[in-house]
Amino acid sequence: MTQQESTMSLIFLQLLLLLSCLTLNNSIAESTTIINVWPKPRNLTWSPPYQTTLLSSTFTITTTTNHHNKHLSIAIRRYQNLIKSEHHHPLVPQAVNISNKYLPPLQTLKVTVVDTAAELVHAVDESYTLSILPSSCATLTAKTVWGAMRGLETFSQLAWGHPTQVPVGVHVCDSPLYAHRGVMVDTARNYYPVKDLMRTVKALSMNKLNVLHLHLTDAESFPLVLPSEPALAEKGAYAPHMVYSPKDVKKLVEFGLDHGVRIIPEIDTPGHTASWALAHPDIVTCANMFWWPAGRDWPHRFASQPGTGHLNPLNPKTYQVLKNVIHDITTLFPEPFFHSGTDEIVPGCWKTDPAIQKYLSNGGTLNQLLEKYINNTLPFIVSLNHTVVFWEDVLLDDIVHVPSAILPKEHVILQTWHNGHNHTKKIVSAGYRTIVSSAEFYYLDCGHGSYVGNNSAYDNQDGDMGNGGSWCAPFKTWQTIYNYDIAYGLSEGEAKLVLGGEVALWSEQSDPTVLDARIWPRASALAESMWSGNRDEKGVKRYAEATDRLNEWRSRMVSRGIGAEPIQPFYCVKNPGMCNTVHPV
Repeated sequence: MTQQESTMSLIFLQLLLLLSCLTLNNSIAESTTIINVWPKPRNLTWSPPYQTTLLSSTFTITTTTNHHNKHLSIAIRRYQNLIKSEHHHPLVPQAVNISNKYLPPLQTLKVTVVDTAAELVHAVDESYTLSILPSSCATLTAKTVWGAMRGLETFSQLAWGHPTQVPVGVHVCDSPLYAHRGVMVDTARNYYPVKDLMRTVKALSMNKLNVLHLHLTDAESFPLVLPSEPALAEKGAYAPHMVYSPKDVKKLVEFGLDHGVRIIPEIDTPGHTASWALAHPDIVTCANMFWWPAGRDWPHRFASQPGTGHLNPLNPKTYQVLKNVIHDITTLFPEPFFHSGTDEIVPGCWKTDPAIQKYLSNGGTLNQLLEKYINNTLPFIVSLNHTVVFWEDVLLDDIVHVPSAILPKEHVILQTWHNGHNHTKKIVSAGYRTIVSSAEFYYLDCGHGSYVGNNSAYDNQDGDMGNGGSWCAPFKTWQTIYNYDIAYGLSEGEAKLVLGGEVALWSEQSDPTVLDARIWPRASALAESMWSGNRDEKGVKRYAEATDRLNEWRSRMVSRGIGAEPIQPFYCVKNPGMCNTVHPV
């Protein structure tokens, strides 16, 4: 057989393996507790007698066809180095039959990618198959580069010990339940250097998460340097060194592609824009006023937290600046999703402006003000070939919202953050696609109290602090995140409009010193629920079984340089079952 015939035969075999997975990937992953992979694959089998073999000292990862995809090449080099050098020691030793002397060492992982040109966009195929047979060669097949990266991550977690060993007789057919699986990080309340965001991208990729949503600007600061509007960062950033330059953005975007992670930018407007007033005071209403003046009740506040300012929809200059900002953002970030915020419009802020006061007194409404803003920005974003993501408020806010007629469903996605299943149902029943970030389950900042000073709630001698000033308390545990069913109560058609979910780290009380522990391993819980679900093959929630695996995975993340917080004392790891609420049967 010629080399070409051999290659074609291999590709044909791997395509057959991919087809064999199509009927399996609709099922929940089989129970294979003696192998730890996070997130758990949709279908993983390890055939008895559960043997392992050694990894050859000359182990290599190769591709079966020539390609010119630099992101695949970088990923292969990264994983080859990791697999040969990691030598992970499981917290609980694997109970396997080590028959190394009877099995050949594993020399090669051959990777076949059907389409090396497919771009990293929403709903790109991330499926893969992985086979490790009792031979010197393992095989990984994926339709795209991004699926190959997910398979390489799985393979890396199947290697452990010193010398490194891998299980043989393993077959994995895998693909995600949800296409959108992410973490949102707020870079405006506190600044995160690029190196910290890059480390977060690495952790996202380890967990098969594929989106880093950056809430780049807010009332507090504007850290993004834009070529067309440099004054926004020059005056709106906290300090000259607390900015993201175009070079920084390019570096982060490329790093994301190397790890299979999309970087989605959010520029929150027209509310949350106090920082814009430092460069353009004439387009911002109620700038630099105290957020909740004495004597005013909550509905008549100027902002929902310190930092006041809304863009003025009646000022033509507002749209000149916005078009410059939007154009630069879509140029810096090639990602097809553009997040335009549009949450928490506070009427009191707009009402401080004389022109808006006159507009309202002449019969205009707050909803019409927001509609004017949307009509002047949404079509421009769409003209740049981008899908617009809004927070749910644009449609569902009780006071300021717009009719669905001006939010075309083919161009708009709504991200939900209020009222859990209820608002998810409202959005999809209206025909909109949605990304779920329900604060009751997915907000990572909750439970740390309030950051505003002079708060009398803390002057309490009976110990009953209520929520301690934290509006979304209590702390969202990994179990809370893991067990949340984002399509609960939806019809089959409605469930198809749920693109996936994001956990969100708002940064009023977070910065680089706590970044890893705030996110991990709680975002790992989201990762598994979005990838293979939170139920076993019988439809039973598997959080009890997941605890031991998450302890193990958290340990491995720490060894890889991610400062993930512990979920249990080590006693629980060493004494399986003893930390349950009910004694295991």
